[in-house]
Amino acid sequence: MAKLKSLLKIEGTLDGMTFYKGPDGSYLVKTKSGVSKNRIANDPAFIRTRENGQEFGHVATSGKWFRRAIATLLFDVKDRYKSSRLTQVLAKVKNLDTTSVRGERKVNIGLQTTEGKELLKFFDFNKNAKLNSILRTNYSLDTATSEVQIPEFNPLQHLGVPQGATHVEISAAHLKFNFEDGVGDVVVSNVENLQIENIETSLVFTFPNTPGGTGNDFYFLKVAFFQTINATQYPLNNGVYNAVQLIEIV
Repeated sequence: MAKLKSLLKIEGTLDGMTFYKGPDGSYLVKTKSGVSKNRIANDPAFIRTRENGQEFGHVATSGKWFRRAIATLLFDVKDRYKSSRLTQVLAKVKNLDTTSVRGERKVNIGLQTTEGKELLKFFDFNKNAKLNSILRTNYSLDTATSEVQIPEFNPLQHLGVPQGATHVEISAAHLKFNFEDGVGDVVVSNVENLQIENIETSLVFTFPNTPGGTGNDFYFLKVAFFQTINATQYPLNNGVYNAVQLIEIV
C-alpha cells in the first residue's frame, strides 16, 4: 500500500493499480493481487493463508457478537476504531488457545487462561476517553455481591471534565457472555446523574437482577457527560468524551 502524492485524486482501478480514499482522507494505491481466489482456497501452498483467514473470520465474528451484547452501553460512545481495536485484542486472546490445531483456535478457549483475561481486561471502548484519565479516583468491585462503589466522590475534583460539560452520568453493567456461541445477557445498574460541582457523595451501583446464560462474567463502568441548555441535558459533543471500560472478567 502506498500514498498517492499528486494533484490528481482518482478512485478506481487503472493498469492493475487500485486507487482509493483512506479513512483519514488521504488517497492510497495498491496493486491488484495476481493470485486467484480459487487457488487460495485449494492450493496446498496457501494452507497457512487459509488457516489465518479462518481464524481471522472467527475473531471478527466474536468481536461483533461481543459489541452487540453491550450495544446499550456503546450507542453513545464515539470511537470509529473500537471494532478494529477489539479485534486485535481478541486475536491475541485466541492465540492463547493451545489445545486446538492451527486454523481452529478459538477466543473462548484462550479466554479461559489467566493471560487471556488479562489481555482483555481494562479494554477501553473509546481510546480518546480512557476511563483512567476521565475518572481520577478509586473504585471497588465486589464480584460476590456484584456491587461497584466509588466512595467520597467529588465530581469537580475526581473527573477529567471536558469543556462545556455541566453534568455527568455514571453507571455500571454486568454481562454474562459466552464467546463459544455469541449469546449474552447484560444488566445495567442504577444510573447516577450528578451536577459537576464541588460536592462530595458516595456512589454505590447495584444490579436489579443477575444476567442469565453461560460463559464468563464481564463488568463495565461507564462515564458520560452532558451539557445543560435551558434546563435540558444534552449529550456533550455526541458522546466523544464518554468512557466505557471493561473493569473485570470472572
